[in-house]
Amino acid sequence: MPEVMAVELLDEPDLSTFENKTGLAEDMKFLASMPELCDVTFLVGDTREPVCAVKAVLAARSRVFHKMLYQAPSPQRKKEAPPKENKLRLFLKRSSEPLLNLQNAAAQPQSNQHATLIIEEFEPDVFRQLIEYIHTGCVTLQPRTLLGVMNAADYYGLDELRRACAGFVQCCINVDTVCALLASAERYIQYKCTKSLVQKVLEFVDEHGNEVLNLGSFTLLPQHVVRLILAREELRADEFTKFQAALMWSKKYCDSNQNIVLKDVIGNFLEYIQFHKIPANVLMREIHPLGIVPYSIIMNALAYQADPSSIDPGKLSPGRVRRSGGRSMSVQSSLDPCGSNTTLSSSASSDAISSDKHSSN
Repeated sequence: MPEVMAVELLDEPDLSTFENKTGLAEDMKFLASMPELCDVTFLVGDTREPVCAVKAVLAARSRVFHKMLYQAPSPQRKKEAPPKENKLRLFLKRSSEPLLNLQNAAAQPQSNQHATLIIEEFEPDVFRQLIEYIHTGCVTLQPRTLLGVMNAADYYGLDELRRACAGFVQCCINVDTVCALLASAERYIQYKCTKSLVQKVLEFVDEHGNEVLNLGSFTLLPQHVVRLILAREELRADEFTKFQAALMWSKKYCDSNQNIVLKDVIGNFLEYIQFHKIPANVLMREIHPLGIVPYSIIMNALAYQADPSSIDPGKLSPGRVRRSGGRSMSVQSSLDPCGSNTTLSSSASSDAISSDKHSSN
């Protein structure tokens, strides 16, 4: 009998401890949403969108924010050498010190005054999610902002959030999100967390080439990223699908740039397409009538199909990447008409991708 009572006592809940983490998170989210309750405003991104927060919360959760907000003096607050004072003025100052100290104690300390800081490293949506996580301990991860949040978490020393983002990557890469992930990688390519994600995304693209190339979101990728994908030997996609993807991207670009000729834009991709692997009837009925592929390319493809020894293979796809080792991602600087100065590239094909002759301007 005593043993039964002991078991019953162990099963009883501990009523001495009450937790309401959900309520706390909601209250902290409300706190960060009320500018009058916050003491720091971040102007984020190119548009300088305001994001409010509480300095004490930021400093407690992130050592980087603590140093930024409390330890790093701004250039405007550098102490200047005190002016020389005569004995009478010094005596009057010392006599009034007790009164001044009393007034200063009642006044708000300078360190607690509302601060305004500019954040250019991250986009407003990304930084807003970061601030929400810091205040509440919760955030809803989304493919569109995942890469930015992961790099922001790494930048501000929030290791748990960074690991959560890395884990979410494994389950969020699919046909519907792959182009959004690649597009966001362009914005954050300079950060170390980006490279591993980009490699995973490109491996997914290789495995699902035909599906990815047929996506409407494929047209939203920067031009050099499209070239990078089309140039990959691992890409499992037939050559006609690659041509259709290049044509779809080029038409979309021309719709946004009325003064650009379609033939000039698609010319940036033709060397990554092996036309000799496209059936002759498709070449003559689907591609040749468009008038955007040079006649010499079509004739070389047809001649190769009739007699492979009659055509130099190098003339068929001069831009195709040939290599013996593995492909590694790198960062290169190149101007692109559709992207920023810092771009995605492949170390095996950087010359082909960054060449000025591929610019559509």
